[in-house]
Amino acid sequence: MLDVEAIHTYYGDSHVLHGVSLRVGVGEAVALLGRNGAGKTTAIRSIVGFTPPRAGRVLLDGRAIHGWPAHRIARSGLALVPQGRRIFSPLSVRENLLLGARPPGFTLERVFALFPRLREREQQPGGTLSGGEQQMLAIGRALLTNGRLILLDEPSEGLSPLIVREIGRILLALKAERLSLLLVEQNYHLALRVADRVYVMNKGQIVYEGTPAALEADEEVKRRYLGVS
Repeated sequence: MLDVEAIHTYYGDSHVLHGVSLRVGVGEAVALLGRNGAGKTTAIRSIVGFTPPRAGRVLLDGRAIHGWPAHRIARSGLALVPQGRRIFSPLSVRENLLLGARPPGFTLERVFALFPRLREREQQPGGTLSGGEQQMLAIGRALLTNGRLILLDEPSEGLSPLIVREIGRILLALKAERLSLLLVEQNYHLALRVADRVYVMNKGQIVYEGTPAALEADEEVKRRYLGVS
């Protein structure tokens, strides 16, 4: 579904991504791991059009989208759960969810079934929710755009272990529905629980690709690039 081919992305004169390539198949969950500053969020921004690459290609269903504005990329079938949630604090939960809703597929009722707490807080301003509830709201909002590929940038960041387990449960449920997922994470255990394949980034480059089982067995990669022992 998604092919990122040797992209180079810059912030001004600063060369951040150095020939990054990755792919996500239909119905596949892929995790992109790495330490802070490895380039993971820049890779997401390059894919969705916020920071277009200066070289290389991004293809969705074989169609080049890397020169498109972000709103057109979103309409083509990509949905983003951004780092930091980026909800609209004064708007109600319901209003946040419906902002970008597009049929067919996920409906408000289906999102409320996945996240019962959001139904309970439907009329509350988004800014009054807990961090975990705001993350649920951000995921629900992305689902209602009915994109075929969901990109999640650090969905577990700043959340309690209990909420992280709940987010993992939701991601596995979405995977079971054959949604394609690209998960950017620093939470190693959450990523390996959800992913079919894993990429590891370091200093703007992909330094490892493999299955979760293969990564779990590779002590050198875990120690050197992820700080996991």
